[in-house]
Amino acid sequence: MAERPYTLLSCSMSIDGYIDGASESRLLLSNDLDFDRVDQVRAEVDAILVGATTVRNDNPRLLVRDAARRRARLDRGLPEQPVKVTVTQRGLLESSRRFFADDGSRKLVYANTRVAPALERRIGGLSEVVDGGDPVPMTGLVRDLGRRGVRRLMVEGGGAMHTQFLAEDLVDELHLVVAPFFVGEPAARRFVGEGDFPWHPGRRARLAEVRQLGDVVLLRYALSERFEQA
Repeated sequence: MAERPYTLLSCSMSIDGYIDGASESRLLLSNDLDFDRVDQVRAEVDAILVGATTVRNDNPRLLVRDAARRRARLDRGLPEQPVKVTVTQRGLLESSRRFFADDGSRKLVYANTRVAPALERRIGGLSEVVDGGDPVPMTGLVRDLGRRGVRRLMVEGGGAMHTQFLAEDLVDELHLVVAPFFVGEPAARRFVGEGDFPWHPGRRARLAEVRQLGDVVLLRYALSERFEQA
């Protein structure tokens, strides 16, 4: 059986733990220095995963932007762009989202068994649709990515994905960026929801690095024994 990918979870949040505001406008929680750092991390992975809610609400491109980093990937025998991956339980994905843009990247959509056939008819020409089960378990998803040759996976959100990956103990490394302000809106989305997480007062995560990037701070946590081998 293929080993699951080394998994890095990346998130930016406010001081009080929110990853977005309650309005429809996007809340910027990072800065140019951190955007460049994230671009470098993207350039080092085989696949980038976000949930369907993030695809709908944030409409991310999920691309390596720097041309030199893209050339370096090609020099290493990798595709110019990492594989884009998303997960949907309800099939609420539209082809107009930038996730599905004709940008040279391979796309994978892991869909709930109940919606996979309809989704295949709607977006099958833009992305491979994988029947992920009912519901789609993250443990099965990462095993399948491993079988497809993904060795390093970056999970970029949103809160439901963060919660599932962390609660299922599938994360080797956590990059948590804290922005210097509060949100304080109960309707806004948080970094994680309720869950039975492996890290608690009796099992503390190891803080491996603290780095200031302008007015934000990066907290880098080691969450598995594989951290040192990455």
